[in-house]
Amino acid sequence: MASNPVLESIPTPVAVDTTKQVEAAPEPTVEQTSLEKPRSELTLRRDKAVRNTIVNIVIVEAKGLPDSPDDRNSHGVYCKFRMGSQTHKSKSVPTTRHPQWREKLKLNLCSDQLLHISLWDKGKQKNFMGSCVLDLSLRERERTHDIWQDLDEGFGSIHLSVTICSTRQKESNEVANIEPNVEDWQSKYAFYSVPSDLCVVGQLHVKVIGAKGLCGKPSAYCTIELDNEKIQTPYISSTAEPVWNKSYVFNIYDVTSVLELKVCDSSINSILGDFLGRVSIPLLRIDSGEVRWYALKDNNKRRIAKGNCPRVRLEMNLCWNPVIASLKLFRPKQVKYIAKPPKFDIPLIYKNVKFIRDTFNFLFAINESFKRLFEWEDREYSTTVLCSWLVFWYYFHPWMTPLLIAALFPVVWFLDAKQRTDSRIQNGDDSNDHEEEVQNGESMKDKIKGLPEMTLTITDGIEYMVSVAERLHNLAKFKVPYLSYLAIVLLIGSAGVLYFIPIGYLMMAFGLYKYGRKRINPTRVLNNDLLDFISRIPDNKILKDWKELNVPEPNHYHQRLSASTSVTPDSKT
Repeated sequence: MASNPVLESIPTPVAVDTTKQVEAAPEPTVEQTSLEKPRSELTLRRDKAVRNTIVNIVIVEAKGLPDSPDDRNSHGVYCKFRMGSQTHKSKSVPTTRHPQWREKLKLNLCSDQLLHISLWDKGKQKNFMGSCVLDLSLRERERTHDIWQDLDEGFGSIHLSVTICSTRQKESNEVANIEPNVEDWQSKYAFYSVPSDLCVVGQLHVKVIGAKGLCGKPSAYCTIELDNEKIQTPYISSTAEPVWNKSYVFNIYDVTSVLELKVCDSSINSILGDFLGRVSIPLLRIDSGEVRWYALKDNNKRRIAKGNCPRVRLEMNLCWNPVIASLKLFRPKQVKYIAKPPKFDIPLIYKNVKFIRDTFNFLFAINESFKRLFEWEDREYSTTVLCSWLVFWYYFHPWMTPLLIAALFPVVWFLDAKQRTDSRIQNGDDSNDHEEEVQNGESMKDKIKGLPEMTLTITDGIEYMVSVAERLHNLAKFKVPYLSYLAIVLLIGSAGVLYFIPIGYLMMAFGLYKYGRKRINPTRVLNNDLLDFISRIPDNKILKDWKELNVPEPNHYHQRLSASTSVTPDSKT
């Protein structure tokens, strides 16, 4: 049988023992499996930590945006945020080149840690204005970042405040606690050193140790806020004595700022909502390095919060440059991004109206006391005041004015301390607390009854001040030319007297004149010369009373009509 050359050219398959190859393949060693297993666990742990991390975002403003289309329609600009499958749409504000939202939102951190932001113009049609992507993996955890992000596909930039916080204690412990290096801070913010950022005057290190006496067994957490920086601690579940032991660092932009700490409950079955207590701590009252308890107050910050003497334990270290901080006190104060809306508070209105009434009554009492002083009702007291007045103006120089103002501080402090001491002796408690209890004891009915009297006093005082202002304005407008010319002559004469005679001698002569009028004219009426002159000037109400009306001219038609009616029938015949 002839062989096929094509088939002969194809090599015959050879059986291969696959079992030997499989057996020949080296098995993974113990070292390899031990390396691969922790790597997968680390990845899972990182993903879990990301899921237990929240991103607090405050949409502040934008600038440099393009103008809206001129189509005679109202336009509004809004922002869209996207992180993974989560989306958020901000409120719409009128479209300008510098819109402001001042809105806050909260998102869960996703595995890619990318925050997508886009701006849209809302009119008759939606117009795209720009977008950007923010990589949160480059941002430090447990810190508030003030970010100006440029828009990639458009014009302008957007201003955000971003804070990344862990909500679970286990994942939060992976972020290293920042322990303060007090020596480095003191050298960095010493009065002789110039910091790299002149806006930051110092740093505050806050360690939240724990709390006790909270109401119930909440899933407690703290929010710590300083100006526009806000941090949140992890949740501690089902305990009235949570322990956090977390440290945070805040930049200080104003040394007169106040640290606001609020303890909240994240559980669903919270009786008091999410609020458990709060405390306000001024930075200037912080003792650096001291560990102490702070009592938690209610939402109004007047009484202790509900619970078994609820309190929080803190350790704070504060370092700041006194020179830079003092200079910043004369600059505009930093505006908070999220401000509380004003509310109608009847007790607050009553308190303010009462304060204004007491102020007017105090001014009237001071005026009456000066009048009696010049009348020599108490000869010894009037003589002492007159001699002190003469000695003061004899030795007075203009450079002494700041010293005299500075001398008022210890005097007021001494009087206030004396008043508090007397009040403690009488009431056994602080005077302010006693006054507050008295005010709280007043019923709403009593407050409403007292409003007409207080309103009448305030109305009279305001009406008097408005009348004086109108009279001075009418004096400058020559509504009564004689009084205006007289005022000009007196002012020119006063300038000449001040030029030739020192101010001290003039004030001494003024004091002698005031105190000597009683001796010269014992039957005179108590008065104030300047106010008496101003009272001769008319205010706007008096000018309206003085306004003359035009005399109407006689109407010939009415004259003929009256003449025709006056003709009798006998005269016609």
